[in-house]
Amino acid sequence: MTKHLPLLLAAAGLAFAGQTHTWTQGDFSDFEKGVIRNLSLRSDGLLTLAPRSHELFDTGSAYLWAMAQDSKGNLYAGGGTTAKLYRIQPDGKSKVLADLGGVEIHAIAIDSHDRAYVATSPDGKVYRISAAGKPEVFYDPKAKYIWAMAFDSGGNLFIATGDQGEIHRVTPDGKGSVFFRTEETHVRSMAIDAHGNLIAGTDPGGLVLRVSPAGEGFVLYQMPKREVTSVAVARDGSIYAAAVGGKQQAAPPAPVSPTAAVTPVAVTISAPGTPAPAQQAAPRPAPLPAPSVTVTGGSEVYRIEPNGNPRRIWSDSQAVVYAIAFDREGRVLLGTGNKGNLYRIESPTLYTLLLTMPAAQITAFEAGRDGHLYAATGNVGKIYDIGPGLAQQGSIESDVFDAGMYTQWGRLSFEARMNGGTVSVEARTGNLDQPQKNWSPWSAPVTVPEGGRVAAPSARFIQWRATLGAGTSGRSPELESVSVAYLPKNVEPIVEEVEITPPNYKFPAPSSSSITPQTLTLPPIGKHASAPTFSVESGGSTPSMTYAKGWLGARWLASDPNGDSLVYTVEIRGEKETVWKPLKDKVTEKYFSWDTTSLPDGEYRLRVIASDAPGNPPGEALTATAESDPFLIDNTPPKITGLAATRSGSRINVRWHAADALNNIAKAEYSLDGGDWTVVSPVTRLSDAPALDYDLQIDAPPGEHTVAIRVQDDYDNVGTEKIVVK
Repeated sequence: MTKHLPLLLAAAGLAFAGQTHTWTQGDFSDFEKGVIRNLSLRSDGLLTLAPRSHELFDTGSAYLWAMAQDSKGNLYAGGGTTAKLYRIQPDGKSKVLADLGGVEIHAIAIDSHDRAYVATSPDGKVYRISAAGKPEVFYDPKAKYIWAMAFDSGGNLFIATGDQGEIHRVTPDGKGSVFFRTEETHVRSMAIDAHGNLIAGTDPGGLVLRVSPAGEGFVLYQMPKREVTSVAVARDGSIYAAAVGGKQQAAPPAPVSPTAAVTPVAVTISAPGTPAPAQQAAPRPAPLPAPSVTVTGGSEVYRIEPNGNPRRIWSDSQAVVYAIAFDREGRVLLGTGNKGNLYRIESPTLYTLLLTMPAAQITAFEAGRDGHLYAATGNVGKIYDIGPGLAQQGSIESDVFDAGMYTQWGRLSFEARMNGGTVSVEARTGNLDQPQKNWSPWSAPVTVPEGGRVAAPSARFIQWRATLGAGTSGRSPELESVSVAYLPKNVEPIVEEVEITPPNYKFPAPSSSSITPQTLTLPPIGKHASAPTFSVESGGSTPSMTYAKGWLGARWLASDPNGDSLVYTVEIRGEKETVWKPLKDKVTEKYFSWDTTSLPDGEYRLRVIASDAPGNPPGEALTATAESDPFLIDNTPPKITGLAATRSGSRINVRWHAADALNNIAKAEYSLDGGDWTVVSPVTRLSDAPALDYDLQIDAPPGEHTVAIRVQDDYDNVGTEKIVVK
């Protein structure tokens, strides 16, 4: 696919203010930032119409944790914070069937006679509810928590408990006992496969267990996370398990109230076609007793193949999986929180965010007739009917794009497969970072992928809205990406500072090649480059300088708000002059050096003119200037005057005066009879003035001697003299 190529080129620096930029959105992360209504978003960035859904029943309760369905199509649901059992008939009529007065209903199961069995916590009892809604205690496992229940083909009820981590088996006459001990604290989820094996998920070891009808246990897999919140068995016998919570050792968490943020719960959907499907949900209104680890966010889902091979098929660092189910094609569905997202697993590397429900958590699933799927939610406690068809229309409003400055908008286009449906894309613009009433109205829709010009005012910000509609075939169009061309208003460059470098050094000569090879830095594979960022500073490090007597250099900081390439003109002017004289034009580097020996000594200023002409059409280029502080050009050596020498026995006394017109005397030296140069201090001992006196005593044997003197100013200009002493 090439949908991101224009943006890659823009980000690589191939587009400037005078050229067109492109804002493209086509990844999951792009679309996820928008507001999506009745659309599904695949992990590779494909947008399609979502399954049709509507609210079936509002319990008025804060949470629903469990749901089941009888053979007549009646739905049963329960949760907290009071243990009410709701029944919703196929015609939509609903009522409170039973009020058990407990804290919460954690699990519901239906037997072959369509009788409902309800588990409550923290009293840990199982009630059988008559058709009239009368509850009676069916079994007491002497456990605090009951997390899941399921019937086998013989009518035996299996009960997953905590905090002893036991599975109980109860015969149809209500007689039961411990069937299997897991040596874990909690059996958090449970399902029954086609062979009558129990599939159980535990906490805190994160075990996925298979328990045979004879009560023999085998660990199928130990999940990387601690709490197996849901297990389900597919048609081919594969087992799907979801787990949450890191296994880092930590102190037990502080108690939380029942109305606090929901922690992971278990929901189990039994395999399609099993004799007695079991659904259950488990809240954590208060912490489990003395847990050994801290439950953290994020989930992992594994598929354990019939041959026992485990494979991770989905993970998310934030979402918590509460329920697993299958659609009528056998694809895996995940109910999550705390954003109420419903995911469908397409492959181990591909998934689809099918729906985002108007509730914080999807806590339980129940497969209905004719392809319907029922979802129970928490915060707030409602039941939704999903599918089997698609929504007739869906839309997405993108996040707001900031062009960084006043911008002209061009062609709006998109990539899509229509599949007999329709796609239309509109745009609106404004100068506030959030769309408000003072933005422009939505533009006329673009309905063909080739696109059309955005009929919206020039502004800094833009947002698009895409609407997908189903065709007569009932298939969904597939939207891959949306692109908007734009041209920011050209803004003049900025030259922040001009700095003169030390004298007698020069920069290396620019490359002799007139063409600079173009480079392109690619983003990490699987990612596309973000929109180009403007106001990138074009100044920075400068190359090393080499010694060159008489040369002087300058460097500067410059930037362009549009990200344009800049070209520079360097000019010079004497401090008492009024006209700038050119030194060099068409400088592409942010530094320059020149031979100052062609200029008279004196005080000067340098001016740098930056132009964005390389990135803009003729007549539209803009410039900016900046001047340096005053600096000196000094190529004249100091003068030595008054040089005199007298002998006194074996010593020679040498005196002289050194003066420079512009700079301080930096150093003085002498040499006796051509020997090594020796540094001499002035009379004041400080070399801190342009004029200094020297008085030197030299030990020398009788005879003729030559004394050479040299003095140097701050600009490395050297004056020399000599005197002969007899």
